[in-house]
Amino acid sequence: MLALGIMSLHLDSEATYITEMAKHSHSCGVECFRFVPSQINPHTLQVSGLRFDSETENWRKDTFTIPSILYDRCFYGEDEHSKKCLPIVSWLKNRKDIHFLGYGLPNKLDLYESLKTTELSPYLPHSQLIEKADLVMKELDEGNKIILKPVNGSQGFGIYYVKKSNKSFHVKTEKQRKIISRIFPTESKLLQWLQLLIKKYNYLLQPYLELSNEDHQPFDIRILLQKNEHGIWKELGRGIRIGNTGGILSNLSAGGTIETFSNWITSIPKNKADYIRSELDYIISALPRLLEDQFPPLFEIGVDIGIAKNGSIWILDINSKPGRKVLLYTFPELKEQLFKAPLLYAKHLSETDHQERKDFYAKTLSH
Repeated sequence: MLALGIMSLHLDSEATYITEMAKHSHSCGVECFRFVPSQINPHTLQVSGLRFDSETENWRKDTFTIPSILYDRCFYGEDEHSKKCLPIVSWLKNRKDIHFLGYGLPNKLDLYESLKTTELSPYLPHSQLIEKADLVMKELDEGNKIILKPVNGSQGFGIYYVKKSNKSFHVKTEKQRKIISRIFPTESKLLQWLQLLIKKYNYLLQPYLELSNEDHQPFDIRILLQKNEHGIWKELGRGIRIGNTGGILSNLSAGGTIETFSNWITSIPKNKADYIRSELDYIISALPRLLEDQFPPLFEIGVDIGIAKNGSIWILDINSKPGRKVLLYTFPELKEQLFKAPLLYAKHLSETDHQERKDFYAKTLSH
């Protein structure tokens, strides 16, 4: 039976998703293990973690060899534990005897730099690293509204909207599902705040795009793409995420709600709906190929697409460790398929690798 290791920074992370996946493992010929990267013994290469018992459908403590196929669900922050686990995962990715379902994507800035020379360039909001706070002031002085995003951010954390009003400056963010606004009365006060922010984290600057609906709620389209049991990219579905009125985020972690794509698309004029559909189809048909041309193999991607009030379409984010809430809500019938997908792709990887090894040995023996 194939051993699949699921890695996360905490053993209770995504507990429902990972346990539901493990419940389908036996029928797929897979045995599931859970562990935290820091629990690998560097001398024995044994791992202290959890093994899924298919008979009782429970996780049990166990010590085991590192599984040859790994599913990485580690979400890193700026904490010490993240900093400890990151180099361990990099070491695992460089081992020839271990395969990852997906090898992840770089940070937002590297991703932008890689895609801006491709055919998807027109869909990317212009992004630049904030090396000095003066860059932000220059944009604001020109009358531009801007967005500041952490280069390594996820789930909408640490995103700020900034605009200049007369001589004061308005900064808006969302924390713990609440919109927080702050007015800086002078340029020097804003500069002081900016300098502290960019000293602590790497930030990028983007133009503010009017991505809200008629009720002044930010919204975007989340599309989930995955490789199937034959290693072919497929779209599993798309849904709409709607944020708080007057807010800047539609992320579910920021209190966003979900609507089906079909309900939303049928509520807008047909010619506009047809245009949006064809643009989305074009983006998702090109994106996996362009990403895998420049980066190591992937298994799944969540693509967040914004539609501005002027009709322009923007790729807001590309996530190699997407959640499943939008799809489970809008397509409950996909539940089993979503839970089985990593198991079936792990089998595909193992069989492909096995065949390649067999071909290699056959070649060696014939000489």
